[in-house]
Amino acid sequence: MTGNGFAQGSAAQANYAPSNTALPVVSGSAQVGQTLTTTLGTWSYQTAPSYSFSWLRCNSSGTSCATIAGASSQTYVLQSADSGSTIRAQVTAQNADGSTSATSNQTAVVGATANAPVNTAPPTISGSAQVGQTLTATTGTWSSPTTPTYSYTWLRCNTTGASCTNIAGATATTYVAQAADAGSTLRAVVTAANGQGTASATSAQTAAVTASSSAAGTVPASSVTLPLRLVIDRVSFQPRRLTSRGALLARFHVADTQGRSVVGALVYAIGLPYSWAKGAAEVATGQDGWATLTVTPTRELPLRRGHTLVFFVRARVQGQDVLAGSSTRRLVQVLTG
Repeated sequence: MTGNGFAQGSAAQANYAPSNTALPVVSGSAQVGQTLTTTLGTWSYQTAPSYSFSWLRCNSSGTSCATIAGASSQTYVLQSADSGSTIRAQVTAQNADGSTSATSNQTAVVGATANAPVNTAPPTISGSAQVGQTLTATTGTWSSPTTPTYSYTWLRCNTTGASCTNIAGATATTYVAQAADAGSTLRAVVTAANGQGTASATSAQTAAVTASSSAAGTVPASSVTLPLRLVIDRVSFQPRRLTSRGALLARFHVADTQGRSVVGALVYAIGLPYSWAKGAAEVATGQDGWATLTVTPTRELPLRRGHTLVFFVRARVQGQDVLAGSSTRRLVQVLTG
């Protein structure tokens, strides 16, 4: 045994097995992302040996070491898992007469990489701090030897911005303020990552989020994204009761869940049962949020009192998944006779 606690050979080995006369030496910067290189050390032998390598991760005093899986070459690139540890290299010399291992002294304690992104200006948030409005985070400004990738987390905070919690599922550059945010402020955390490490920076908090205005207002359909949804909130028919099989004008008003009229929502209606009326073509809502469809009853429609013509009505946002998007459905009816 040597003073550092590592076996330098075995008395049971043959006399001609390699014998270490000077330990391997590790060179390189003890910093995540940097490459360490070990020498072979010095050996005495009669038959030239071959060499194999292992790298060990140890505590700060160089003891309590564990072999690093997959690290079996003469060089080793320090990983984030090595930060705070020391590293040793173990060289094994083997010839036909036997094998012997020798282990280097430990490196300095491995530090975090200097090549990870460094934030030089925090991210900022633009947009109105109001329920239903969309906020957008910038990445901020970063110093990095390679172009980093960015990920986002939105936080709901108290009015001073000091006590914050992550908002579940809010991981995009944009965030639509929710009813749960009213009275709170919001922050965005941007994490930059490159091949050498990661770093995060947090925006200043927004103003306290206000409730959505009760005044109707209008929004384009393209801005209605989950968790906001479309709502068919008003319906009218002309005539109000079917006494003939002439054309029927059906009008449907579409709003979002914040009560604002939606412009450009696509509305479709079909009569039930199908044989009683011809389906109407899909129509977009106008600037007032109303869509007008012309429905033509068939000869199968009974006109006597006591019957109703039922409509299945759907409103959707163009380009969104009809089932998983912000679309809505409703059944309405008009009297006959």
